[in-house]
Amino acid sequence: MGKTKLAVLLAAGLVTSCVGAQNSVEATIKKNIEPRLGGAKIESIKETPYSGLYELRVAGDILYTDKKGEYLIIGHVYDAKTTRDLTRERIDDINKIKFSDLPFNDAIKQVHGDGKRVIAVFEDPNCGYCKRLRQTTLKDLNNVTIYTFMYNILSDDSFVKSKNIWCAPDRGKAWDDWMIGGKAAAAAPASCETPNDKILALGQKLKIQGTPAIFFTDGSRIPGAVDLPTLEKKLESIKQ
Repeated sequence: MGKTKLAVLLAAGLVTSCVGAQNSVEATIKKNIEPRLGGAKIESIKETPYSGLYELRVAGDILYTDKKGEYLIIGHVYDAKTTRDLTRERIDDINKIKFSDLPFNDAIKQVHGDGKRVIAVFEDPNCGYCKRLRQTTLKDLNNVTIYTFMYNILSDDSFVKSKNIWCAPDRGKAWDDWMIGGKAAAAAPASCETPNDKILALGQKLKIQGTPAIFFTDGSRIPGAVDLPTLEKKLESIKQ
């Protein structure tokens, strides 16, 4: 057998062994860790450069464990020299979406100023933090197009309020009347169809666990009711 052929065979054997070892580690981690996650599933396992830790992707979040799955670490890893939150950067990266794929026809569209900047916001009409976001940050944000997806996760009444707003003659006004002014929309006709169920499924697919959630054209997101300076700084960092 020639040396070249032998080298190829040996290399193939090494690759097979490495893959087998990695699969074995993943199987061990899944076996030992998944029963501790309350029914949640491990979506992926990746070795990190952090002292032998393995990254576990679970429901849009990141946990860590050792190669034997004996320890479960819940928390963030920081770069001690730069104070960068490496876990947050990783979570933001894996949770990025393709903004243009959002079903904008199923959202309430509002244009402020020239509308050149674009965001999408998932909100529940019964969410206090969403109301605060509307009454402060978004109310004062100019030159932006806002697509609002009514994501009903707090109660059955959220679906009712969303339907009434969606079926109103002016959806944007009806939404602001409720979220900013506390004025409820008139009851919708029973025959009026809404995208409520589609948006609920979409939000679950995007792993949105709370409202409000703001999405940007670069696919990134910010959870929670951020203030105006924070939102402006984020928008300035994105090439529209």
